[in-house]
Amino acid sequence: MKIRVRFLKQGVMKFVGHLDMVRYFQKVMRRAEIDVVYSEGFSPHQKMSFAAPLGVGEISQGEYFDLEVYSTGPSAEMIERVNRENVEGIKVLSWKLLPEGAKNGMSIVSAADYFVHTDRFHESDLKAFMLQDEINVLKKTKKSEKETDIRPMIYEMRWEKKGIFMKIAQGSAANLKPELVMKALAEYTHQSLPEYILYERMDMYCTQGACLVSLDEIGGNIE
Repeated sequence: MKIRVRFLKQGVMKFVGHLDMVRYFQKVMRRAEIDVVYSEGFSPHQKMSFAAPLGVGEISQGEYFDLEVYSTGPSAEMIERVNRENVEGIKVLSWKLLPEGAKNGMSIVSAADYFVHTDRFHESDLKAFMLQDEINVLKKTKKSEKETDIRPMIYEMRWEKKGIFMKIAQGSAANLKPELVMKALAEYTHQSLPEYILYERMDMYCTQGACLVSLDEIGGNIE
């Protein structure tokens, strides 16, 4: 059976990198005595796949990993069991059984919501910024830098109380970091960014038809 787990990452845990988070959850699954499927071979490992890495220094309310298990109890019981083993700053929010044939989160992520904790900009700044036909920036690739129009990758951006909400492309097809959007916004408004900005990922989405659907909406609770 394939399970999709949603969890939040807050507080000092924002300084823990992606690979350490993978190792952390492997240990939590063992301590919680989850009936996890292991790979075969000389170095067996838990069949666990994270949807998308979160940048070091960022917090989140919508992180996901998929897990293969031989058996599972009800969702509420499993959430409680895992959270008993979690440290402060990490909390499992949902435990859902994926339908047969469902693709793993890593392969289907196409967008993400972020909240940028800042009071540096105003609502009028964002509206003017989003009215541009093109937003060209230098985007780093693995081998070089190239000028890229990121406007098609910004699906939504608006001012909210105490910060900025944005829905942007993320995934293998198109991937945009919120830091790059904020850099472009600062250049457009002729402002400087603070030395430190807190970014919070709120959720991740896949594409179904013409709609974006939260990864948390795929599958169902186990009663």
